[in-house]
Amino acid sequence: MNGSHQLLDISWSTIVKLALTGFLVYVVFLIREILVWVLFGLIISVLFEPVISALQKKHIPRVLAAVFVYLCLFGFLSYVIFATAPIFIHEIQEFSHRLPQYFEERISPSLQGLGVATFQDFQSFVDAFATDASQNTANIFKVLFAIFGGIFSTIFVISVAMFLSLENRPVERIIGLLFPSKYENLALHIWARSQRKVSGWFLIRVINSSFIFFGTYVTLLVFGVEASRLSLSTMAGVLNFIPIIGPLIAGVFIAFLVALESPLQALFVLLAYALLQQIESNVLEPLLSKRFIGLPPVLVIISLAIGAQFWGIMGAILAIPLAGVFYEFLRDFLKKRKEEKTVVI
Repeated sequence: MNGSHQLLDISWSTIVKLALTGFLVYVVFLIREILVWVLFGLIISVLFEPVISALQKKHIPRVLAAVFVYLCLFGFLSYVIFATAPIFIHEIQEFSHRLPQYFEERISPSLQGLGVATFQDFQSFVDAFATDASQNTANIFKVLFAIFGGIFSTIFVISVAMFLSLENRPVERIIGLLFPSKYENLALHIWARSQRKVSGWFLIRVINSSFIFFGTYVTLLVFGVEASRLSLSTMAGVLNFIPIIGPLIAGVFIAFLVALESPLQALFVLLAYALLQQIESNVLEPLLSKRFIGLPPVLVIISLAIGAQFWGIMGAILAIPLAGVFYEFLRDFLKKRKEEKTVVI
């Protein structure tokens, strides 16, 4: 070649493909939260699929079976709310009556003894808090937006789950459209195993939450807590479905309510609750995950940490079922590679 310059010939079709790829990546980035919500809805529909299919085998139409299952879900959630709400309201009222006396008799003298400037009475504390709150009114709107955003995402996730449950094998039909016929059976087989892993994960959460429920009830009974043990135990079991933050909220709330009766009693209850959580997360969770999901315990802990790091609470909830799906694909891929090497040899 005589010239020192080289021409890079790029066809218009290549440019269009690159532009479309970049545009699709940008769109996915914009709607990433919605995609996570859809994934949540898919997981919920998969969790209820065995029950809906069992009812369908009893000659119940799929629509009626799906509606019945989700009505049972809403009924259970309503029961939990109505069972725990009265005790929360009662304890908050008791706290509002006891806090002024507790503040003036114990907290304020202790702080003054340490040389810390504090309020002379509880009313001055309330007035100062009200003044500070009025200067930070903008934060209230942030809280409201966060609350309504959570409500919208919840309604969206449940709606997606219901519509997927009403359809008969929607994911299988999508797999049939996306994958070539050569790989369709393999993809369907992997998806079926992944469904079993997700269902196993849900069963694990139910067992763990039941363990926390009964353990919390026994703990409150042993230490003679006068508050409603059933409501507090139900709250602890339900919040245990939310990894990391759920048990933390339940533990703080239970200790806070028990402290109104006796701070020493609250300390013992909190230590016992922390012990229950350690048994659940370090013993029960890995063993059950190994049996029902087929994941190594170390991988379960790592996937939970990675999910929480990237997506927070939602990532922690999605971590184990997604790890189960990824584990199935990776295991099949490595198995196929091993078989190919054996044939070549």
